[in-house]
Amino acid sequence: MTTSSGRVTGSEARTVLESAARASLRAPSVFNTQPWRWRITGHAMELRTEPVRRLEATDPDGNLLMLSCGAVLHHARIALAAAGWAVTVVRLPDPDDGDLLAVLTLAGRQPVDPEDLALAAAIEHRHTDRRAFGTREVPGAALEELRRLVEDEGARLHIVRQDQLAMLAVTTDLAAAAELDDPEYREQLRRWTNRPPESGDGVPPATAVQPGLRPVPVRDFDPEGGHAMAAGEGRDQGAAYVIVFGIGYRPVDLLHGGEALSALLLKATAEGLATAPLSDAVEVTWPRHLLRYLLAGQGEPYVAVRLGYAGSAEPLPPTPRRDPGDIIDVGQ
Repeated sequence: MTTSSGRVTGSEARTVLESAARASLRAPSVFNTQPWRWRITGHAMELRTEPVRRLEATDPDGNLLMLSCGAVLHHARIALAAAGWAVTVVRLPDPDDGDLLAVLTLAGRQPVDPEDLALAAAIEHRHTDRRAFGTREVPGAALEELRRLVEDEGARLHIVRQDQLAMLAVTTDLAAAAELDDPEYREQLRRWTNRPPESGDGVPPATAVQPGLRPVPVRDFDPEGGHAMAAGEGRDQGAAYVIVFGIGYRPVDLLHGGEALSALLLKATAEGLATAPLSDAVEVTWPRHLLRYLLAGQGEPYVAVRLGYAGSAEPLPPTPRRDPGDIIDVGQ
């Protein structure tokens, strides 16, 4: 049972919402572009996109941008739930304002669900791990639990079968090759892997890994070489691959897809799994068509994810984050 949000003072509401907004900034985004903004007014917080952060070459339709914003929305929802707050969420509330993606409004106190606590605790520990995973296999029960969470968020999850790995590998490899042959993509890659330190975004080459033998290739964020870390001794033998997908590419579908991706990544992290989204295959039109075959015509692929047990206990290099003051606007 919830209590009325009217009993919450304005200052308390601002504190609660700002804390959730700050926690959400750990959400993953394509090329670590962090293409979002929060505005807090009274008992509500608005999520807006920053269109200037869309990747023109990789994401011309803005699909990955919407997935990224769905992930930050879910992070905020989980942070509020773990703090004992119920919220109402209205997605895409204004058809005349395409940059306004969602409004979250405090609806009162509520009991804390232990699963929400676990997911919220995973926010600080989740990192994209591009290193090779070891031989320990991901349990089938864990994958089915991830499927449940994804479906609870309004998307679907395809667990890639062993006989489908070759198709996923070929699709990803073809997409990566096509992008590296595109001068606009290479310029975009250069720009987002050579960001000034004060920007707090992008993918530093130090977080990339050197190419190696894998069942499915991992994006090369350091094609010039010399900065990436070693992939490690593993070869992803025990890795599992899943595809988050949905019924279409409407903005609301993609938002739900991003929320589902966030739920998957946080749950996997809470269960001791390492994770790495693989968006290459959905970034190029014709490989994306090939990826649809893996879904047997059941929907449109949003993003693949590599799951496994980390092959190294060494901590990953830190991923930059933008200054919260540049993203969170706290009104009166």
